[in-house]
Parts: sequence; C-alpha cells; structure tokens
Amino acid sequence: MDYRETLNQQLQAEGIEIRGAVPPAYAQILTPDALRFVAKLTRAFNPTRKALLQAREERQQRLNAGENPDFLPETRAIRESDWQVAPYPPDLADRRVEITGPVDRKMIINALNSGAKVFMADFEDANSPTWANCVEGQINLYDAVRRTIEYTSPEGKHYRLNEQTAVLCVRPRGWHLVEKHLWIDGEPAPAALFDFGLYFYHNAEELLRRGTGPYFYLPKLESHLEARLWNEVFVMAQQELGIPRGTIRATVLIENILAAFETHEILYELREHAGGLNSGRWDYLFSIIRKFQNRPDIVLPDRATLTMTVPFMKAYSELVVQTCHQHGIHAIGGMSAYIPRRDDPEANAAAIAQVVADKEREVSEGYDGTWVAHPGLVPVVMEVFNKHLPTPNQIHVKPTRTITAQELLNFPTGDITERGMRVNINVSLRYLDSWLRGTGAAAINHLMEDAATVEISRSQLWQWIQRGAKLTDGRTITPELFLSMLDEELAKIAEELGNDAYEQRRFPEASEILKRVVLSPTFVDFITVVAYEYID
Repeated sequence: MDYRETLNQQLQAEGIEIRGAVPPAYAQILTPDALRFVAKLTRAFNPTRKALLQAREERQQRLNAGENPDFLPETRAIRESDWQVAPYPPDLADRRVEITGPVDRKMIINALNSGAKVFMADFEDANSPTWANCVEGQINLYDAVRRTIEYTSPEGKHYRLNEQTAVLCVRPRGWHLVEKHLWIDGEPAPAALFDFGLYFYHNAEELLRRGTGPYFYLPKLESHLEARLWNEVFVMAQQELGIPRGTIRATVLIENILAAFETHEILYELREHAGGLNSGRWDYLFSIIRKFQNRPDIVLPDRATLTMTVPFMKAYSELVVQTCHQHGIHAIGGMSAYIPRRDDPEANAAAIAQVVADKEREVSEGYDGTWVAHPGLVPVVMEVFNKHLPTPNQIHVKPTRTITAQELLNFPTGDITERGMRVNINVSLRYLDSWLRGTGAAAINHLMEDAATVEISRSQLWQWIQRGAKLTDGRTITPELFLSMLDEELAKIAEELGNDAYEQRRFPEASEILKRVVLSPTFVDFITVVAYEYID
C-alpha cells in the first residue's frame, strides 16, 4: 500500500481525500495533521468564500446594467479618519526592491540570494498549478525557511543560500480557484487555503524562531469583504497553532479596479495584519475589460500604450501610495519584467534606461519599494531607490491630493495596430504552451511573463472583436481576422522552433484555449480556470 492509500484510509472518515500522486518526498508536507488544518480552515471559511464569489457575480450584473463603481458612502468614515495599521515588523521596514518568481527550487535560491530586500515566492500568476508544482513548491519553501535548500543543475552547478538573504513572502492562489487534487467533504479545496494552510502550518513557528514571520501577498481581491475573510482566516490560523495574534503580515495587490475604490477599507479590515498595498499594471487593465465587458464606449488601445503615466493609471497609482501612507504602511510599485541580455548591448542599454526611468517615477510618486522579475535587475533598481530614498521607506511622506472616481474611470481611446493584435496572440500562445508544460514564469521576447500578461492580451482580443473595433489600417477586427492571424502566428512559432520541437510542445491545446476565451460570446472571467482543465 502506497502513502496516498494509507493517508486516504486514515482520513477518509474525516471527509478528506487526496486525488493526486503522493511519492515518498510529499509525505513531509502532506501529513495528516497538516491536511486536517487545511480542512478545518476550509470548513470554517469556504461558505463565506462561495458567498463572496456569488457577490462578485451579482456586482457584475449591476455593472453590466450600466452601474459605475464609486467610493462606498457607508465607509466614508474609514477613508477620512486617522486610524493606523499595526506597526510593521523590523525585517519589513526596508522593502525598496522585491523580487518575484515561482516556487521552483533553483528560483527560490537565486531570488533569496539576489540582493533584493524581499522575495515573493509565488503559487499564483508565476506558477503553473500542477499538483507537482504546488506540493514540491511547499517542500522547497519548507527547506528554504530552514536554510537547508540546495540544488544541483544537470550541468553540475551547485546552488545554496548565502549568509544574507531576502525576507520571504508567499503569494497563495486567489479566492476564485480550487485545488482539484485535495477534496474536503466531497468538493475540491479552495486553492488559497491549500497554499496558505500548508505553508503556515509547517513554517510559522520556525519563521518566528528565526526572527522573521509568516508574510504573505494576497491576489485578486475585489472588495474589502474579501480582505475581511482573509483576516478571519489569519486570526483562526494563529489561534490554532498558538501563534500570537497579529504575527502574520499580508500585502494586498490592488489589481482590480473595484478594489481601487476600496483601498482604505481593505487596509482597515487587515489593519492588525496589514503589510501594505501593491499596484499591478496588467491585471488592473485586464480587470477594466472584465468588469466593463458590456460597455460599448470602453475600448482600450494597444496595451503597450497604457503605461503608468496615462492619466487614469497615474490616478490609481497615486491612490495606492496615498492610502498606504495615510495609514502608516508600505506602498509597493509594479513589476519590471525585463530580462537583461548580453547578445545586444545597445538594445539592453535602451531597455535598462526605460526601467530606470520607470523606477524613478515610482520613487518620486512616493512608493516605498518596487518589483523586479530577474536577479540581474536588482542592482539596477536598488541604485535608483538608494539614490532617491535615504531612509528605509518614505511612509512619512503624506500625499494630500484627493483622487476622484472620475479620474479612475477616465479610460482612454487610441490606436489599435496590427502589431499590437499580433503581439497579443503570439505572447498568449507562447505563454499558454509554457503554462501547460508546467512553467508559469516564461521568458518571452526578453520579458519574464506570467498569467497577467495572457489575461490582458486575450481580454483585449475579445473586447476588440466584440466591439467591432478597427485597426489603424481600417480593417475591422472580426473572428475571421483573429483566426487568420492565429494561424499565421502559429506558423511563425513552428518555423522558429523547428517542426520536431514544435510537435513536442502544447501549442494545439494553447490555440484551443485561446480560441475558447477570445471567441466566447460572453466574457470568460479567468483563462487559468479554463486552462486548469488541461493539466494534471
């Protein structure tokens, strides 16, 4: 009898069932008590999670009927009163450069050794959620917390942790996702509670013993009630393990336009556990298309033109900083996804100059830190923040300009080009192929792409078709035009890879998924939910 059979026999009467493979190494993480902990969280909070997801649907119906989001009148006192979140722990005082990446073993070592102040280990957008990735990611983090993590590459290069490492944060998956390999009481477990529960159960006490703590990033929130649910999870988890209440710190990604209208309320709900807010460009733009899917007057131009200096994005960015500093906590800026290259020094220098300009903008706007995706960018961005930020952070700088709902909703029009359409198709195909093969952080065109890139890309394609938008050359964007470009981009990729390599990849399924979501008459909320059907 293998370990999974033993485990399922032991837990079957408790309504817990593992449906994924459990090789011997997984026994370290998938212990009966750890699974009972996840089940306890699930039973306590899954009903509320489902109700909040239903509330998303009801809100979407109101938006479809023409309602515009606005700041909540019933929480005005929270926005305007002078409350503060709990003081941040000493090891999170300085977050000027944070590196993000998936939870594979080599990445964890390189990121912790990168010289960044914080490493966000990602079970969400940078992780393809295969069962192996999710459980082995937990094993890797278990070893990283205890500083026993090592890795030897196929070429024989050995990796281990330096004496000085980044502070570790973990991003679990969002409330909308499930973990299909763990069933509790006859249904899949919430992926958020699976990722959070296993990491917290195995590592919280050890992190405290080592002078740090269980720190998290929270993705895809759409309301302060969803933040309240996380806070309730944190309170119960700490109580169950005898960890002091308020030990957990969580930074929330403001990557949904509805959440932008509730930044103060989100921090307020998490105030005893708050680590700050973060702004995320691609997911935020994706949320605009998703939330205003029925609005014929909203048609976003090529995504390359939608920088953080466009007025509605600048207003959102300023709002994040203002909210955080008003309540005494860090504002963390967006991602620099560029991968430094040695093959073209001139192109590399131009790209680095763009990164520097973007980070100078962030630090001048008041951000206390920012994200990079590649270790090679850490010293570049660190130099920018060191130059302009002599203190550990600039929370003491209090912006006072009032951001209005009109500013946040002032969406631009602009050119839609053939190149922009082809880039969206090409990067979606390449990323989905990578994701289906188990890699959720993919190097494409010298950028480190994650699921946010394919979400904005495919949502633009859907919107342009639905609106009958026109390219700059006058052609109307139709399903037929999309399908012809799709075939052409697939042919380009096949030629570039060579037929043998192409045949070993998963582009047919990537193409099928992309067609499903782009040609759907109604908007598909998350492409990752569709693609999850295609992986083990």
